Amino acid sequence: MKEKLEAIRVKAQQELASITEQAQLENFRVAVLGKKGELTSILKAMGSLSAEERPVMGQLANEVRAFIEEKIQEKSNQLKEFELKREIESTPLFDISVPANLNCGSYHPITLVQRQCEAIFKSMGFTVEDYGEIVTDYECFESLNIPKDHPARDMQDTYYLENGQLLKTQTSAAQNAIYKKYKDALVNDGVPIKAIFPGRCFRNEATDACHENTFFQMEGVMVDRDISISNLIYFMKTMLSEVFRKDIKVRLRPGFFPFVEPGFELDISCLICGGEGCPSCKHSGWLELCPCGMIHPQVLKEGGIDPEKYTGFAFGLGLTRLAMMKYGIKDIRDLNSGSLKSLSQFTDDE
Repeated sequence: MKEKLEAIRVKAQQELASITEQAQLENFRVAVLGKKGELTSILKAMGSLSAEERPVMGQLANEVRAFIEEKIQEKSNQLKEFELKREIESTPLFDISVPANLNCGSYHPITLVQRQCEAIFKSMGFTVEDYGEIVTDYECFESLNIPKDHPARDMQDTYYLENGQLLKTQTSAAQNAIYKKYKDALVNDGVPIKAIFPGRCFRNEATDACHENTFFQMEGVMVDRDISISNLIYFMKTMLSEVFRKDIKVRLRPGFFPFVEPGFELDISCLICGGEGCPSCKHSGWLELCPCGMIHPQVLKEGGIDPEKYTGFAFGLGLTRLAMMKYGIKDIRDLNSGSLKSLSQFTDDE
């Protein structure tokens, strides 16, 4: 039996040296180590050995198996490297003499609007923060003064995941993390919290000309001593005048949002129909653009900020609707359609 095992070892080395394809290697593995392979057949005959020979032959058989498995793995790695090298060598080299194709497309209109808003708020001292699209129930609701039994949850038909997390329904989900990130600078150094955090949101909504299940928002917050509604109005008016490059007719009306008190709806006159009424504005002449208000004391507490010393405002700007207003897009579904014919007409005019 010892001679047979050594013969299998030598034969395996010789055959492996001649293999040039992964399929051949797999056939070799089955022929030697498979259920009906040569080595397996010898192992099955171990029972006929004496008690003294069995452990010696068993150890040798294991050494031969380990040796062959190692050589098979080495050969597999060599073949993979060879295949990669062959693929690289067969790929035509890039010809730098070929004239450039300057017709390389354009940014998505929402991207254009988002970048413009970011530049505007940066010029006013705001930082731009990033945040994940998958969040916890605490981040999206409970930290924003929306407990599990709060009726406001009915307003946001939410996509929940099997692990209990969810696709964020609003960019407000980042508020708690932002407060905790900058609270020490606010308290110890007197540096106001001024941040915006754009992102994609998800709600299980029926789609129409002005509603989609996937849309973009941009949350903004400012927290400091003696912040008031006048600060909110100033920043929003400045932003809108810069985006549209003209005076925009706006209105503030009372609105309920659990994470602000008092809360408002900032509406702008529909720029698609000029305020006369169309499907995009539900024939009202106005388009809801920006829920906003003074940050609720409970929300500040959740973020580790003393509401007796500090106040702040928050707003949730609808980037998707802002893009529709700026570029005269009548149907929100066009933005997610992937239609190059529709989207290629937009360019960065800044």
